[in-house]
Amino acid sequence: MKAELLDAETELSLAYAWRDQRDEAALHRLITAYMRLAISMAAKYRRYGASMNDLIQEAGLGLMKAADKFDPDRGVRFSTYAVWWIKASIQDYVMRNWSMVRTGSTSSQKSLFFNMRRVQARIEREAMARGEELDGHQLREMIAHEVGVPLRDVEMMEGRLSGTDFSLNATQSTEEEGREWIDTIEDDGARGDELVEKDHDNVALRLWLGDAMARLNDRERFIVRERKLRDDPRTLESLGTELSLSKERVRQLEAAAFQKMRKHLERHGSEVQNLLV
Repeated sequence: MKAELLDAETELSLAYAWRDQRDEAALHRLITAYMRLAISMAAKYRRYGASMNDLIQEAGLGLMKAADKFDPDRGVRFSTYAVWWIKASIQDYVMRNWSMVRTGSTSSQKSLFFNMRRVQARIEREAMARGEELDGHQLREMIAHEVGVPLRDVEMMEGRLSGTDFSLNATQSTEEEGREWIDTIEDDGARGDELVEKDHDNVALRLWLGDAMARLNDRERFIVRERKLRDDPRTLESLGTELSLSKERVRQLEAAAFQKMRKHLERHGSEVQNLLV
């Protein structure tokens, strides 16, 4: 509260000194003078649950960004320009820390987050004055129209603002040994019998493929391994260079090898088809 109050001429000279000479003393004086404004704006967001110290810190960051980007040639007072940077910094912080689930980052979602309760209260007062009673859907539609956002955004934000995050490790009762909420969530992983069946099928498939590979000659097995069984499959051209064959000839040998393997595996009929799907 002891910070000086800058007149327009002093403010302008400080802004020029920082912009043109990067005078840190001028920057410090400018920021210190308007820190009172930053603190005042931070206090308006205490109802969102953030600590006052954190809000003041974010407001100060916004003030410093404003000072760094301020152009004194535009003929606007620094305080007028700084208000928008301070507000944006505080609002970004509040939305980032409101919930572990990202609330939203678009300008329309920000507007909805910070204005929804106020707009809702006004609409309800006006409806009551007219003797009307709005149901939940009508109220959400009117809020969406008033703020200029889709109805689904209003429905989403209503859920976000209805309460804070809830731990899945919290117990369902007051007893310490009570079951945790996470225990009620169905496990979408494979069941034990499915895993055993899958392992059995994979073993059978590897045996069948190994048997089919044994039907090939050395050159065909080499091509199949290099083309299909490596993490980084080789090209037809590189194999042709190594084997002193044309790229087209390597392709023909590969196709012939696959045909041999396919005929051998057809003995297992639909079982192979199901495993390879």
